[in-house]
Amino acid sequence: MLKRIATALWGKFESRDEVKKFGLLALIFGLIIGVYWGLRPMKDSIFGAIVGLEQWQPVAKWLSLVIVAPLVILYGKLIDRYPRQQVFYVLTAIYGIAALGFAFAFMHPTIGLPNQVADPSRLIGWAWYVYVESFGSLIVALFWAFTTDITDAESAKRGFPFIALFGQMGNIFGPYFLRATRYGFSNSAPIVAIIAGLIFLTGILLWVFTKVIPKSQLVGYQAQHHEEKHTEPGLLEGLRLLVSQGYLMGIFLIISIYEVIVTVFDYNFKVMAKAVYPLEAQNAAYLADYAVWTGLVATGCILLGINNIQRILGMRASLILLPILVAVAVVMMWLNPTAIEVAFCIMVFSKAVNYALNQPTLKQLYIPTTKDTKYKAQAWIEMFGSRGSKAAGSGINMFRKVLVGNMGSAAGSAAFITMTTLASGSLIIAWLFVAVFVAKTYTHAIKNKQVVC
Repeated sequence: MLKRIATALWGKFESRDEVKKFGLLALIFGLIIGVYWGLRPMKDSIFGAIVGLEQWQPVAKWLSLVIVAPLVILYGKLIDRYPRQQVFYVLTAIYGIAALGFAFAFMHPTIGLPNQVADPSRLIGWAWYVYVESFGSLIVALFWAFTTDITDAESAKRGFPFIALFGQMGNIFGPYFLRATRYGFSNSAPIVAIIAGLIFLTGILLWVFTKVIPKSQLVGYQAQHHEEKHTEPGLLEGLRLLVSQGYLMGIFLIISIYEVIVTVFDYNFKVMAKAVYPLEAQNAAYLADYAVWTGLVATGCILLGINNIQRILGMRASLILLPILVAVAVVMMWLNPTAIEVAFCIMVFSKAVNYALNQPTLKQLYIPTTKDTKYKAQAWIEMFGSRGSKAAGSGINMFRKVLVGNMGSAAGSAAFITMTTLASGSLIIAWLFVAVFVAKTYTHAIKNKQVVC
């Protein structure tokens, strides 16, 4: 039945083993995303309760970039020395143990959530923010690197939307169930402990995957006239690949431009939400509702066949749809700068289309690349393209306080919205040109069975 449903939505699968392969990968990814979206509302609510959100969140974005950079370098060293699945086991163990540590710390009456006096000197809040940001950079990137390494281009068109669907199910059920108010808890500390167990479970499921999936299903893209060259491990090998290859720089820019624009949206939305829901548990519940709606809309997009845009119309059509939709969102935010309901809808639809269509499409771009690109360069792209651009967006958000201080609340906020609207429009135009270039390069490589870089 699963095969019939998947075939109806995304094309004919070649065998039961292929369905089993993507079914297990989808289950693992769904759990990862469920954990991540369970963490994300608590990332801001806990940080806001312990440190303070409006003034210090932009600084936390920059701090996370600084801390995650050496973590990505260490990740590259692990990829050089150990099999990919073992790296996954190690990382899930580390993140699971860390989550347990945070859970106990948040229960402490002085350093934890029972102390309701927000203070930037409370280091546990900063550490928590970096922890959640790094989880998204490393665990999600490693999963997709592993998946693209064992999948060819045609199979990816069928299987990646399947994985994305389960990811959105995790996006729905994670924040729906992993919230303190659902179980009558006064704060989110016990939920963090539950998440620790789920992180351990993801490592166990990948171990099961490696034992039950036939080796014939673990063969990736095979290029003509190309041999993988052995290179000496380097701390900055992934960064070197990124800055030297136009194709990878194009992927980087697609991710970066989107994240810069959405980070500005996100900050305004989170500040409005904090003002309306000041208590940590209530604020986490509201942001969890936002996460659930994002998952519902993304799931609806997938079930309605949004991924067929790429399968039927090609890579170019798939990559240019999101910047067009984001342009519409920018105009809506400009016209309704203080309405939390409008901000809620903009964030839901911007994130949902990104997760349902853009993310699976972007992951396919790594198929005609080398192992170094899949594992090392992708991690750097995820860090600088996602975390770095969020830090850049947070730098833009700092101007809001300056404008409000000099011009007053209403005039300063209006000036900030106008400034970011004009800047976003320019970035979206550049985004469209880059998307066309990347799509053309990918299509040529797949058609001729070549490796891009």
